[in-house]
Amino acid sequence: MIEDLWYKNSIIYSLDLDTFMDGNGDGVGDLPGLINRLDYLHSLGVDVLWLAPFQPSPNRDNGYDITDYYGVDRRYGSSGDFVEFMNHARKRGMRIILDLVVNHTSDQHPWFKQACRDPQSEYRDWYLWSKKRPSGWNKGMVFPGVQKAVWTRHPKAKAYYHHRFYEFQPDLNMDNPHVRAEIRRIMGYWLQLGVDGFRVDAVPFILEPSQEPKGELNFEYLAEMRQFLQWRAGHAALLGEANVAPKDTRRYFGDGRDGLNMMFNFWVNQHLFYALASGDTKPLEDALEATRQIPDATQWAMFLRNHDELDIDRLPKQRRDKVFKRFGPEPGMQLYHRGIRRRLASMLGDRRHLELANSMLFGLPGSPVMRYGDEIGMGEDLSLKERDAVRTPMQWSSERNGGFSTARKTVHPVISEGPYGYQSINVDAQRRDPGSLLNWMIKMIRVRKECPEIGWGEWALLHTGVPGVLAMCYSWRGNQVVVLHNFNRQPQQVRLVMEGEGCERLVSLLDTDDSKANRKGHHDIALTAFGYKWFRVGGLNYALRREPAAPDESH
Repeated sequence: MIEDLWYKNSIIYSLDLDTFMDGNGDGVGDLPGLINRLDYLHSLGVDVLWLAPFQPSPNRDNGYDITDYYGVDRRYGSSGDFVEFMNHARKRGMRIILDLVVNHTSDQHPWFKQACRDPQSEYRDWYLWSKKRPSGWNKGMVFPGVQKAVWTRHPKAKAYYHHRFYEFQPDLNMDNPHVRAEIRRIMGYWLQLGVDGFRVDAVPFILEPSQEPKGELNFEYLAEMRQFLQWRAGHAALLGEANVAPKDTRRYFGDGRDGLNMMFNFWVNQHLFYALASGDTKPLEDALEATRQIPDATQWAMFLRNHDELDIDRLPKQRRDKVFKRFGPEPGMQLYHRGIRRRLASMLGDRRHLELANSMLFGLPGSPVMRYGDEIGMGEDLSLKERDAVRTPMQWSSERNGGFSTARKTVHPVISEGPYGYQSINVDAQRRDPGSLLNWMIKMIRVRKECPEIGWGEWALLHTGVPGVLAMCYSWRGNQVVVLHNFNRQPQQVRLVMEGEGCERLVSLLDTDDSKANRKGHHDIALTAFGYKWFRVGGLNYALRREPAAPDESH
């Protein structure tokens, strides 16, 4: 049954092991440290943990340059520590998804080393080579301005190898069936250790044909991965990173059985930030409509920030410039001319604006994905290079290094100065403060879990007659939830016309400010500047009368 799909209605939390919690005092976060913080994540209301790569790596790209897909980097612990972590997560009812980084390996991977040493090696054809420098050698870089090429000559191999990302990350040849078989073995290994799926890195590049990069994508390779996943673990899911236009998303989802289970909704994300920057919600409404039609068994992953830059490259230039001006006005805040390397709290600044953005995250059609530290409003360190600015250690307390580590030197410096320094922004202080962002987030997560209609139901945009106010109604099993968000800097009065049984009463899920319809059946609702409201139509008792409890979604 569709209701058995756990990923349709989960709270997902993204973290990097090396910056979350140091368990042994060496300055690097690790698995024992994460185990020690599982109770915190459980109390926050997290259902699913998404772990960034932790396999052995030279760590030149935050672990996305892997040298052994079947191990745990010594900095983070051992395979035994991973199994122990899985056991503790299971006890708390949490699911685990891992990054599956198979578009490329590290240039230090034994496969690539062997391929360079011996042209007759079986691994030579595991990568993409050209004796002569291809004509498009300096086009299609993922990191323009940082990368100089996508084809680089290797002196030992005496040939050029292809790399969509940095030159130390050679692309695997997905047209080679042995490579795809190895990827299935990698998936099978981690599934056997109990993980619940994978966040698949760089999906469009995985599907590129080897003979003609940027040619027609091989979606049958994605179908192979999905088929293997279902055979090995029927409950598991693939969450794909594919920043593509709405017209292309259907091919990635397939028919719901031969593509991705979930995909990040970059389209809505970019238009949401435009709405936050400008107050204009019309493009966001259009983005929601453009991404509405997906197979029943699939789901969007909605997010605000992640481990990369805030990518706004798909916005028209005029709108993109508005977002840059509002959230990343200085050159040092921008990256690759397409994104912003800042955290959510520092971009928005105003607590009301921050609450509005997070309320939108939980009120969008899909499963919300949170980034570690955003629940307490962490900032960034712009002195760090590129995307490392948003990868600083988690701030747990006002103790040394923000309670992250007892070491003298940490993997990245903990933010210690300014309004986002660990002395004032930390979990311990906010846990004790009833009015803190952390306690507000815990409340919002609880409310979101009380609204399964958002993950399971149908949605509709409601007419408010007020520009800059977005209103949505979710319906599932005869029950309805209404969420309203005011993107304006001024208070607004909106009128909702609701039809149907129980619509005369809207019960607030966040406070005691319920709404009763007037004699004409209209609801007049006041929203503060950057205000938001969540209502259940008819109230909880009405919902319980209408429908029995939802079936268990923990399958």
